[in-house]
Parts: sequence; structure tokens; C-alpha cells
Amino acid sequence: MKKGLLALCLVFILGLAAAGLLYRELRRPYRGYSGSLVIEIGPGTRTPEVAQSLVSRGVLAHRIPFLILHALDLLRHRSVKAGEYLFDRPLTPLEVYRKLVQGDVYLCTVVIPEGSDRFDIARILNQQLGLDPELFVRISEQPSPIRDLDPEAPTLEGYLFPDTYRFPRGASAATVALTMLARFRHVLSSRLPQDLQQSPARLHEAVTLASMVEKETADADERPLIAGVFARRLKARMPLQCDPTVVYAARLDHEPTGPITQSELALASPYNTYRKAGLPPGPICSAGESSIRAALDPAAGDALYFVSNNHGGHVFASTLAAHQRNVARYRRELAELRQTEAGPDPESSTRAAGQSGTARSMAEPAGKGTAERSPAESAAETPAKPAARQNPARRKGHQRGVRQKKRHQSHQNQE
Repeated sequence: MKKGLLALCLVFILGLAAAGLLYRELRRPYRGYSGSLVIEIGPGTRTPEVAQSLVSRGVLAHRIPFLILHALDLLRHRSVKAGEYLFDRPLTPLEVYRKLVQGDVYLCTVVIPEGSDRFDIARILNQQLGLDPELFVRISEQPSPIRDLDPEAPTLEGYLFPDTYRFPRGASAATVALTMLARFRHVLSSRLPQDLQQSPARLHEAVTLASMVEKETADADERPLIAGVFARRLKARMPLQCDPTVVYAARLDHEPTGPITQSELALASPYNTYRKAGLPPGPICSAGESSIRAALDPAAGDALYFVSNNHGGHVFASTLAAHQRNVARYRRELAELRQTEAGPDPESSTRAAGQSGTARSMAEPAGKGTAERSPAESAAETPAKPAARQNPARRKGHQRGVRQKKRHQSHQNQE
């Protein structure tokens, strides 16, 4: 009788000791790795395998406390969730277990710069999240999620709002697209004129025009001015002849390489504003809030043309003659700058006097074909957005824009 009681007491004391040790172990922070660590748990991975992986990677000192927590949690029908998990500080086994059960997965920061089109976005998502770019492009071709906003939208282009997002690696292309569309709706309802939501036609025109303005300048102060030039040319039935629309049309037709070609200028695409009057059928990129506001409220004035001032901005003119003088000054100053930087070679510098963007089209009166451009008109090109006005994320997102600038320049050099 006494021996049985003694054994029972011994078992009780040992149980208390074990419980105390387990309690201490569950709440003792541990870190057996340096820096930060990302561990991926695949779907269907068994809990003992997860525990062993955490031990081998230095997240846990022992796997027993983790397995005990899992056994106790079975009654609540909770289990470890698949995904990528970031570990960057000492954690207790209890904290580690809660992190995995609650699905506190590592979120990747994804920056979608203003001026990105849906092909750029697909590339960024592939690089940052591992998404299939072709799948994202296919999803972006279906405008049904925004039919209530813009029944005329041919695709989701222009409505995938450029911003900084946080997605778990492995997020679906559909989830990412819907998140970006939701961000656009939020900006539309909270930061833009309320009546815009009630006028799909006005929204369609504004987002389309904003995308062209976005491609023309990174300077927020100039955006209303450029929007005003476009608006007045539209009102006067002058062709827009915007190079970024040609590049977009070419991108829909093929993967453009090298300079803009005559065949690309002649593409029978509704996006080619050299051949089609008025605005293209939809946006050519994702414009930021500043460009949308500029499109909604263009600056008043009489300017119909603009060209770079070689200092990150533009010079505007109301007549073709004045514009051609601005073009000549632009070419002369650019040639001098290039001579200063690369040594004397005035002929080559003059040939390379940069052309890209809408200013070539700005040099042409309504109805004049591209084959009839004068030398001064051909030179009237707006250089790509000045990098000095862009933050690093924006510069990265406009690397394709720099390539487009070179294509425009080379095209004019060939002429």
C-alpha cells in the first residue's frame, strides 16, 4: 500500500518536473541561424517533417515541444499551413508553432511603377512572385471585372493600379490582378472626383489620356500642360501621332526590337495614333493618380506642340513655326552637350539629336503623313522621362521606356 502510494507520488513529481521543463522549453527563445531565414513548407508536408526541417535550419533547438503542441492542437483541428515563412529573430517553440498554424506567411513587397503596362507587370510578377507571365497576360485580356466601371475597356490595361503591394509567394495571378483592380477602385472612390464613377465614358477617356500623359513625362507639374496639348489637338481634330501608342501597338503585334520601323508606324492597329484619329481604344499603361488628375483637368492655353528643353522639362509652342524654332534650339543644345561629354563630332551628334515620344507627332499639322515630314519636324521628339525626376523604383519600372527612347532615336536617325 505504502509502496504504491510512494510510486504514485514519484510519478506525480516526475510529471510535474516534466511539465515544468516543457513549459520552460516552450517559452525559451531560440535562434540557431544568422541573419534572416526563409523556409518553404510545401502543401501536404507532414508535421514531423516540418519539425525536423525547423530543427535542421536552426529555428528550433528540439522538435519534441513542437510535436507536443501539434498533438494537443489536433483536438482543435488545426494544422501547419503551407507557404513561405520568414524568421529573423529568436522565437519560442510556441511562437514558431503559432506562426505556422496561423499561416503568417512571408509577404513579398512588389512595386508596380507608374507607366507600367500589363506586359511589364507580368514580368515584374514573374521576377518577384514566380507567377507565369503568360497566364497573367491572358487574365489581363479579360475586362469582365471592370465592366461596371468601363464597359468600353478592351482589356484590364490602365486599371491595374500602380502601387506598392505585398503578396505571398505563390499567390495566384487572378488574386494579384483582382487586388490591383481593387486598389484602383479605392483610389477612384476616395481620391478622385465622385462624379467620375457615374460616367463610364468620361472615366474611359480620362484613363486613356492619362496613360499617354504618363508615358510623356515624369514631371507632375508638366502633366496638366501635356494633357492640355493633347486635349486641344483632339478638339482641333489634329492627329495625336503619339510614339508610345505605336510602341504599344507593335507590342500587341509582335515583340518589338530595335528602332521604331516604318512598318510599325504603318501598323493597322487601333492603338496606332499615326493612322487612327482620336484617342486609342483604351489605355496603353497604368497611369498614376497625378496623371489621371491631369487628364481630368488639362491646363488651359493655346499650345499644340512641345519638345524637350534638355533639362528634364519641355518647351511648348502654339504654332508649328515656333515649335520648329524650339526644335532647332533643342537639337543645337543637345549636340553641344554631346560634344562636351564625348568629344567633338558635331555631325554624329546632330544625327543623334534625340527623338522619342509625342513631340515628333507634335511637329506635324493635321492630316500630314509621316512620309512628308520635314527635317525639323522629324527632329521634334520628346526625350524619355528624365530619370532625375524618378525614384529608384520608378526608374527600374521604366527601363523598357529607356529602350523605347533608343528605338525612337534610331528610327529618326534612319530617316
